[in-house]
Amino acid sequence: MKPDRNPENIEKRMEQMVSKLKSHEFRITPQRLAVLRVLAASDGHPSVEGIYEEVRKEFPTTSIATIYKTVNLLKQIDEVLEIAFPDGSNRYDGNKPFPHPHIICVRCKRIVHPDLESLEAIMDSAAEKTGFEILSHRLDFFGICNDCRETELEINSRRRDMHNTP
Repeated sequence: MKPDRNPENIEKRMEQMVSKLKSHEFRITPQRLAVLRVLAASDGHPSVEGIYEEVRKEFPTTSIATIYKTVNLLKQIDEVLEIAFPDGSNRYDGNKPFPHPHIICVRCKRIVHPDLESLEAIMDSAAEKTGFEILSHRLDFFGICNDCRETELEINSRRRDMHNTP
């Protein structure tokens, strides 16, 4: 399910993040606002490098360290969700900064949100069966998206054609 990217919703999300930063007495700099804007307006899950490229369009002298610091600050106050990858190419969700499931393509790293209404029932059942109080969760499915599968099929088909040509 895609977040609604209309201007009012982007502005509302920006206000939420700014309010939380202010409540923790963090400065609101123009560069920090630009990072928030990228995260609020994104319908994807940008990397720090992707955020950096967008912010540099408006603030060419911004350093990538500024982006890392701002993203880490937002993680500390629970205003961005980090989706970690073993190779360090982490991605960030600024629209749904709470635990929720993802389906991730292992080829292109595309990330989508499945609509799993039964997730809460699974958490309740796990808590009941184990006696745990569940504080958080992470549920990620890894696979190959349709676009990558089609590309792979085309490549394999070309290879077969090349080997079968006299």
